[in-house]
Amino acid sequence: MQKMRKYVLISMLLLIGFSPALRADEGMWLPFMINNILHKQMKEKGLKLTPEEIYSVNKSSLKDAVVQFGGGCTGEIISNQGLLLTNHHCGYGQIQEHSSVEHNYLEDGFWAMSLEEELPNPGLTVSFLVRVDDVSSRMQGVVKPEMSEMERMGAMRKESQIIVKEATEGTHYNAQVSAFYEGNEYYLFVYETYRDVRLVGAPPSSIGKFGHDTDNWMWPRHTGDFSMFRVYTGPDGKPADYAKENIPLKPKHFLPISIKGVKEGDFAMTIGYPGSTDRYLTSYGINLSLEQTYPDRIKIRKKKLDIMMAEMEKDEAVRIQYSSKHAGIANYWKNFIGMKRGLEKLNVAA
Repeated sequence: MQKMRKYVLISMLLLIGFSPALRADEGMWLPFMINNILHKQMKEKGLKLTPEEIYSVNKSSLKDAVVQFGGGCTGEIISNQGLLLTNHHCGYGQIQEHSSVEHNYLEDGFWAMSLEEELPNPGLTVSFLVRVDDVSSRMQGVVKPEMSEMERMGAMRKESQIIVKEATEGTHYNAQVSAFYEGNEYYLFVYETYRDVRLVGAPPSSIGKFGHDTDNWMWPRHTGDFSMFRVYTGPDGKPADYAKENIPLKPKHFLPISIKGVKEGDFAMTIGYPGSTDRYLTSYGINLSLEQTYPDRIKIRKKKLDIMMAEMEKDEAVRIQYSSKHAGIANYWKNFIGMKRGLEKLNVAA
């Protein structure tokens, strides 16, 4: 399957129950692809929403409350004043940017007690999905049997640029054409992107990063992995660069917070922007990963981490300045170790 990048994909995972007696019906779907058969199955499990309440172009729906945070995270709008909830590790870079030896928000946490105390983050964006269009026929229509691979890629790149221009011309939207299923399907994703996103609060790393690399990618987790931001607009309600006169976003939809708790067998669904998958990688690809790619990446990243940590341990200011870079490198260092170990243990490529 084509790698699914976070900036172009919303997908859903349906997990029902945690009891051994119950079956987990797993799957990933683009929300607009929820057909009658799938929706019926979800209703039988306890879903109370209609497909239109999950994804709709003309009415407010869940897609209007679930956003792409930064370059590769999911966030959720949880108030009518643009309050946004995301992971601590997703906001880690912004928390670090505002930290100093005198005010170490990574170590101590941060909470704005008023709108005026919320901290701006230049370069940070939040994108809302406007719509998705199937453009498979257009993209595949420019490919001819006699084309070389380079000609094919060039023709499709040119067509995707035309499609994006048509979708965004005369608007403040941005768009992306993405391939799925090894180029068998193509979709246009249109987004509305906001550029004034302010830090509202974050727990100390002893909570938000509890367990550090030891617990990362492991289950169960005991981490308070959250941080909070707020999306702002210009006075006219449209995306704008940071300015004091900007106002909190009035979203089309937001997620109400429930404190009722959950019980075994409850219906559960996640919607967001996932990472990528190599689930359909060939045995040759898996062997390449096991024998070369993973070992090399693990070795290189470990060397980087050791060099950084040697300097970070000498100076608190350096520790703060490099904390986000160190965490990012360590994240996939640990992932590659686990992937290699799991594939070898399960003898996947045999």
